This record gives sequence, structure tokens and C-alpha cells, in this order.
Amino acid sequence: MHRKGGAYYYVQGTRPRRWIPLGLDRVKALMQYAQLEQVALDPSITAFGAIAERYRKEVLPLKAYATQKEYNRAIDALREVFDRVPLEAIGPQHVRKYLDARSKKIAANREIAVLSTIFNRAREWGYTKVANPCQGVHRNRELGRDKYVSDEEYRQLYAHADPILRDAMDLAYYTGQRVSDVLSMKRADIQDGALWVKQRKTKARLRIAIEGELAAVLERIAGRAVVGVSLLTTARGQRLTYRQLYSRFEHARNAAKVDFQFRDLRAKAATDMENLEQAQKLLGHATRDMTEHYTKKRIGERIRPVRRKL
Repeated sequence: MHRKGGAYYYVQGTRPRRWIPLGLDRVKALMQYAQLEQVALDPSITAFGAIAERYRKEVLPLKAYATQKEYNRAIDALREVFDRVPLEAIGPQHVRKYLDARSKKIAANREIAVLSTIFNRAREWGYTKVANPCQGVHRNRELGRDKYVSDEEYRQLYAHADPILRDAMDLAYYTGQRVSDVLSMKRADIQDGALWVKQRKTKARLRIAIEGELAAVLERIAGRAVVGVSLLTTARGQRLTYRQLYSRFEHARNAAKVDFQFRDLRAKAATDMENLEQAQKLLGHATRDMTEHYTKKRIGERIRPVRRKL
């Protein structure tokens, strides 16, 4: 096998030579070479670790920072077990064993989800034709997050937050949007008396009326000494990143000694709204049932006590 001009070729014969193109991908070229030579393929060529690293290099940089962070952690964990195992040697029984052996059950679910994603991409790349071993394997049970941030907890953390974090917290609460959408908000998104939002996860488009407390928050942000393109910026006017937000939030949370996550502010926004229909629209949920489940599992349904006197 020879490489010429960035591509791989299988050279057959001597005079004249026949150059058979094998493509630009080295792994796929080696797979075709093994077939042409009728020899066994080196198992390490299609091992999970090698494919995972290609995924990490080519696909992961295109995803959001939070996703990259989660996937990198998951790939590292998966490589400890499947690193040198050929893709086609990984079966559903191995996935089940991984889920059972892992002490952190929720993390195991996330890792198997990443394994499934990489396996599907490997099929698209032509590295294997076997079925995804993760299909049909039941994941560990998850109860879902049910934390409700009380007003007092919010105020305690707010008191220890710097001005930039306060802007982020208020924007997240009064708009009810996900962290990624809050960080993506720009000054240009303020049009015709509304804050225009396109949710990254669902692609839902919203126009949130600029009134009440949200209007006050946006006015405060506009009055900052340093103005940038994004609504949430650093002291130098640069867009606030997820990592910078997380660092500021962790510092304030530790100082306030409260236990909630920044993403819990979205649930608090929905739960604090009296009108469930408006909460559904604000969150961009497809159905009312989804919003109702989202809010009731945090504070339960408000009901009246027994009024009859015995």
C-alpha cells in the first residue's frame, strides 16, 4: 500500500503497475488492503480507542462547550474498558456488564449514550456493519432532577454574586431559558419591544416581551461601562463563556452555602409562574403535559386542606 498526494493506493503488479485507489482515510484504506491481500486485519485498527479519538478530533469540536466537556469525560471512562477492543467485538452483554459494574449509575448511562453515538458514527464512516450493541439494552433507572430553588436560596447566592453573575442569574430566571441560550443572547436580539430567542436544543423561536423585571435587567445591562455584542460579557466586553459562568457560580454558591445548580433557575422560572400555559410557551415545551410534569415534580400540586370540622 502506498500513499500519494494525501491518498492511499494499493499497487498491483510490476510492469505495468495498477494503482487501485483506497481513499483518504487510513483506517478504511487498511481495511480494503486486508481484503485485497486476503489477510486478517490487525484488530487494533478498528479498536474503540482509535475510533473514539477520531470522533474526539473531528466531531467533538463542532459541539457546544458543555457537550464537549461531558463527552470528553465519557470517552476517557469508556477507553479504560474498551480501548483496545475491536468495535465488532463489543456486544449488548458487554454494555449491560458496564452499566452494572459502574458505581455511578447516572454517569454510566451518559457514557453508554456516548458509546452509542460513536458507534453510529463508525457505521457511517464504514468501519463496521454490525448493529449498534447499545440498542435494546435498558439503562439504569433515573428519577430526574426535582430541585426547586426557593426565593431565600436565590437571594443568598445573589448576595455573594458579582455583577456579571447577577445579570446571568436574572436573565436565566426572568426568561426561563437554558444556560446555552442565555449565554447566546445578543443585543441585536432586542427588537420591537421583545427579546428574540431561538433555542439551540429544540430550535423553537420565542419573542419574550420586554416588560417588568426583565426590562429592568436589560436596562441595567445596557448601562454597563463596557458594551459588547453579547448581553452577558466580561469586564473587557468579551462574550461570557460557559466556563467563566460556571466558575463564578461555583464561587458564589460555596460562599452562600446553598445547594442548587444554575440550570435549576429555568425550572424555578416555570414553577413560579401562575399560568401553566404561559410557562409552557416561555420554556418552549411542545406539550402542556411536559410543562406540568416539569413543575409538579419539584413542588407538587397546590391543594386545599380538608375544611369540614369534626
